[in-house]
Amino acid sequence: MRRREFIALFGSAAAAWPLASHAQQGAKQPTIGFLGTTTPSAWTQLVAAFVQRLGELGWIEGRTIAVEYRWAEGRDERFAEIAAEFVRLKVDVIVTSGTALVAAKRATSVIPIVFAVANDPVGSGFVASLARPGGNITGLSLQSTDLAGKRLELLREVVPGFRRLAIMADTGNPGAVLEMAAVQTAARAFGLEVAMLEIRRAEDIALAFETLKDSVNALYIETDALIFTHRIRINTLALAARLPTMHSVRAYVEAGGLMSYGPNYPDLFRRAADYVDKILRGTKPGDIPVEQPTKFDLVVNLTTAKALGLTIPPTVLTRADEVIE
Repeated sequence: MRRREFIALFGSAAAAWPLASHAQQGAKQPTIGFLGTTTPSAWTQLVAAFVQRLGELGWIEGRTIAVEYRWAEGRDERFAEIAAEFVRLKVDVIVTSGTALVAAKRATSVIPIVFAVANDPVGSGFVASLARPGGNITGLSLQSTDLAGKRLELLREVVPGFRRLAIMADTGNPGAVLEMAAVQTAARAFGLEVAMLEIRRAEDIALAFETLKDSVNALYIETDALIFTHRIRINTLALAARLPTMHSVRAYVEAGGLMSYGPNYPDLFRRAADYVDKILRGTKPGDIPVEQPTKFDLVVNLTTAKALGLTIPPTVLTRADEVIE
């Protein structure tokens, strides 16, 4: 090849490289629609765990994948709006949790949905079975119904003369209704009397406490977006009523609750990234088994215990993963 022809060929190839590179950069990145049920500040650790694991799997936000974050701020009516927006955006996968899963399921039967947190997804009708979810939904199950008895056992160790229990739940949440039934069953096995505090709106919270008076010894508070959003207010009212509280999430204990026992939520969101990775690489969500928690945390707030005049037994403190003072 003559020198002039070589230079011409080399020059044309070099000129083509930036165009090829630009075409690659311009290719559509996979997009995750991330539906947060409360606020960004409340989910800081959860999002960090999710994004970190995505990165470990080769999905770098802003480089190899895009994430559209939307926040419902504890307002159930926002779930359907956000889910519909994700359908319009044609995201590749929707990641969400809890009550928002109902809206996501209604919005699409095509776009894969990964739930990082769901209470009894089989009983709630989200999946056909844990081993074979079927359809377009899979993720991680809290199995909170299985933990109800353990939480009541802890309350019995801590609360002297424990005979009467109140259960607070958002009855608009199918998972909460199932857990409420499980807590009632466990309470009956322990010979406890039960009072139900059913709420659907923020305005119901104060009214629920007014119905209690001095009729119960402890309060079991179920987790969902509405209750999580108002957790400080709920714990303040519980403390004023001198009621020890049991929760499933550490954040409630940070907000003044007495104790929590339940799955480690950052770990669940980290594992949700593995589901997203499998789906983006071609696995159908219905073929990915729903997994259960492997890490559980017991958290105790000694400041709240002192305010309630309770002494936490050493047998509980030694088992605690974290003690807040």
